[in-house]
Amino acid sequence: MEFRRFAEAFDRLEATSKRLEMRAILVELIRPLRPPELERVLYLAQGMLRPEYEGVELGVADSLARRAVATATHTEGSVVARRAKQSGDLGTTTGEMLSEVRRLEEGPPLRVADVYSEFTRIAQASGPGSQDTKVNILSELLVRATPVEGKFIVRFVLGTLRVGVREMTILDALAEAFGDGSKATRAKIEAAFNLSSDLGLVANVLAEKGVDHLSEITLEVGRPIRPMLAEREPTLGEVLKRMGGRAALEYKYDGLRVQAHIPRSGPVRLFSRRLEETSAQFPELIEELPRAVRATPAIIEGECVPVDPDTDEIQPFQQVSRRRGRKHDLARVQAEVPVCLFAFDVLLLAGKPVYEKSFPERRALLEEALTPTEHVRLAVQKVVSDEREAQRFFDEAIAAGGEGVMAKSLAPGSAYRAGARGFWWIKYKREYTAGLSDSIDGVVVGAFLGRGRRAGRYGAFLLAVYDLKKDRFESFCKVGSGFDDEQLAEMPKRLAKWETDDRPKEVETELTPDRWFRPQLVLEVRGAELTLSPIHRACLGAIREGAGLALRFPRFTGRFRDDKSPTEATTSAELLKMYKSQVRQETAPSSPNGN
Repeated sequence: MEFRRFAEAFDRLEATSKRLEMRAILVELIRPLRPPELERVLYLAQGMLRPEYEGVELGVADSLARRAVATATHTEGSVVARRAKQSGDLGTTTGEMLSEVRRLEEGPPLRVADVYSEFTRIAQASGPGSQDTKVNILSELLVRATPVEGKFIVRFVLGTLRVGVREMTILDALAEAFGDGSKATRAKIEAAFNLSSDLGLVANVLAEKGVDHLSEITLEVGRPIRPMLAEREPTLGEVLKRMGGRAALEYKYDGLRVQAHIPRSGPVRLFSRRLEETSAQFPELIEELPRAVRATPAIIEGECVPVDPDTDEIQPFQQVSRRRGRKHDLARVQAEVPVCLFAFDVLLLAGKPVYEKSFPERRALLEEALTPTEHVRLAVQKVVSDEREAQRFFDEAIAAGGEGVMAKSLAPGSAYRAGARGFWWIKYKREYTAGLSDSIDGVVVGAFLGRGRRAGRYGAFLLAVYDLKKDRFESFCKVGSGFDDEQLAEMPKRLAKWETDDRPKEVETELTPDRWFRPQLVLEVRGAELTLSPIHRACLGAIREGAGLALRFPRFTGRFRDDKSPTEATTSAELLKMYKSQVRQETAPSSPNGN
């Protein structure tokens, strides 16, 4: 396929925010394709070269991209920088500048395979001279590109496609392009994706063999599964009622969720709930897991928490977060912040998938297969059948350093549901005992410039929750409280690569911040209560026509949820449920004060 066709399709996607139109454009683009071209197009559509868990990055900064554009258009770098600043997008500027270049002759058209191959070369360039290599490859690619192709080539290498296409929309398109478009077909495709975390693999099977063969996609060590998620209930009584009067309660450890892939031979690999590989950050787990888990190959899940080396007590989450993403001085931090993985589930054992077994069966298999070590242990669990017993266990969990309990269904159908959220698992945290029923994980979509002491930096941030059905991010609060000076100074650096001049198409709000950001960074916030708002768009119209939900007196907890992707943030449906669980609900309009 000519790359021009891909670029023109994305040009059309950029021009619409209607999900049905976006799906139709994607269907038209992918329906004629077959492997390996199909998987390449789908990876490119997600702004990736390979599945997310493989961690393949191009490593091209704005400065390198500007150098490549200047070389390709025979222009000074300062001119490229000035024009990019005026347009607000280097991709748009690249298209404009390529249209001004006179070509002596037209070469053969770029094909998707050509572009994909050159992007792969850029990603593989490393060591001394690698930056020059990346610039040369990119500039040579741009010389061959048409204006619209150049626009999206540059956007891709910078990770800023700006078309609002997310996984859910691509899954919709796959169901229509290679199936009958029904909900049943869509569900099978999503289930295969949740087990494999690889849209390219799913699309290849779908295109070559059909929907019925998606069941051939199963678990594989080294390929992470999208994690199962829990629902909430406001009281332990409601938790037990939802579970049919009897449930397995486990300590809810406040740490980093880890999916451990243990081969029969070779290195253990660890993945976060965002499917990022974190193996290098936890060498003690890599060392002990093969000794702790019998019957490999195996995939187990657990919570990685910091422990006091002298007392063996669980430490606050902020301690383990020091290990996350660290590449230097790891030995010192490892000694200062030892960790323990509390295993709570098993998905693959002795090379055989067990995720479809009921939870009691999986727990029994995990207990049999795991020999506790200093750094790998079983999550503490107790089966309860009355509220008093549940409360006693909850109190024990809090006293032991947990943040609450996880309730898990004992029913025959309690299989592990990859990528799904449901009442088979319910979390109950200590925050539920007073005030608003829980903290909220919000996605930063905008920032407001500060005043007074905060002049010259961001003073507050616009947060959104994720609406799964609409595949959109809806604002629910503007938060400025809770940040210390160091965190405020850090925010521009954290957000820089997602900054955009215009409101992202997938964001819905009536507020206009000073800076917009594509939804990526997740923050944990708490507040006094949820209230109705005429300017926020979370759950718009669910309680009263024209009103959304907003968090009053929001405050940042200090916790950056780097372990969560934007689509794993609190959902609009969860926010609505939290509102309804409050003791007081509004009947009168709230004032338009930004919250």
